[in-house]
Amino acid sequence: CTIIFLEMWRGDKHKVIIVGLDNAGKTTILYQFLTNEVVHTCPTIGSNVEEIVLQKTHFLMWDIGGQESLRSTWNTYYSNTEFIILVIDSTDRDRLLTAREELYKMLAHEALRDASILIFANKQDMKDSMTIVELSQFLTLSAIKDHPWHIQGCCALTGEGLPAGLQWMQSQATAK
Repeated sequence: CTIIFLEMWRGDKHKVIIVGLDNAGKTTILYQFLTNEVVHTCPTIGSNVEEIVLQKTHFLMWDIGGQESLRSTWNTYYSNTEFIILVIDSTDRDRLLTAREELYKMLAHEALRDASILIFANKQDMKDSMTIVELSQFLTLSAIKDHPWHIQGCCALTGEGLPAGLQWMQSQATAK
């Protein structure tokens, strides 16, 4: 049944997975895309799925829970994924190494070999947040040669930076 559902979304619709550690802002970003409002969220168990349309480009976005106990299930969502949105909490220096390990684990997965990566550096509005340059260096993004990628600073609560990230994905989708 799931395979049939995923097959329906091929063509002009693009599958996106939104991943990141718990409390990074994944669900807030998804619903900011959908409603332009802050929606009260609780930890995601499993996934939330929504369709976002930007200039006739349809993105089916799967927001996947980021708790440590759920990360081992992320690979069940990888089939037919064209875009990975990795949400990083720019203030969570203690877990940045874990976020980097999860990123490179995903990039090594065969099902994601053709996926483009958008990294949202969330919580840029906080005074102790890491800059885009610091995060890029720590995540060693310059080492990623076989996937198109883009890092975008954002604030999920205000929506700042989110349209620019979505526009990057839209430009990648039209180029595919």
